[in-house]
Amino acid sequence: MPRPTDRIRAALCDAAARLIAEDGITDYALAKRKALRQLNLPEGTPLPTDDELGEALRAWQAVFQDDEQRDRIAHLRRKAIELMDILQEFRPYLTGSVLDGTAGRFAEIDLQLFADSAKEVEIFLLNRGIPYVHDTPRNDRAEAVLVVESDDAVANLVIYPPLDERIAPKGRNGQPRERARIGAVQKLLATG
Repeated sequence: MPRPTDRIRAALCDAAARLIAEDGITDYALAKRKALRQLNLPEGTPLPTDDELGEALRAWQAVFQDDEQRDRIAHLRRKAIELMDILQEFRPYLTGSVLDGTAGRFAEIDLQLFADSAKEVEIFLLNRGIPYVHDTPRNDRAEAVLVVESDDAVANLVIYPPLDERIAPKGRNGQPRERARIGAVQKLLATG
């Protein structure tokens, strides 16, 4: 029989997964805190891990957004491949929810690029007439984040120094963040 704390964690997981899927919250910690408030639970309540939340999100999407989510992921992966092809001289990697299959209706494409400077990427984009805006890097290693919009997809181009290509940044769970080159993304798209 599940313990009360297990049931509470499961309820928190489900509520946070729904917030991520329906409201487009991308920050797992924020989704967990909002779920805690929605369920009127005290601040010290043990929260589910990010891995547990990721599993709950996949389960929620499979039940409530299956076709929509599958189509959206395929669309975003196609857009990622297009961008990766254009940006190939910066050795792009796809990361995040588009790669791991949890991308929902509000998801953005996350690409890691490796260049001597962010200016190099900016000049490249300007020369090709690709508009972009600057965003704040989410970690200390990233030099810059350039946001590019294409049709109904938004891509975050996270620029790192060339030597950082050998270092896989840590994900939410402290493990190396999964990332894929264009060939692997093409295989993912082909297999559905």
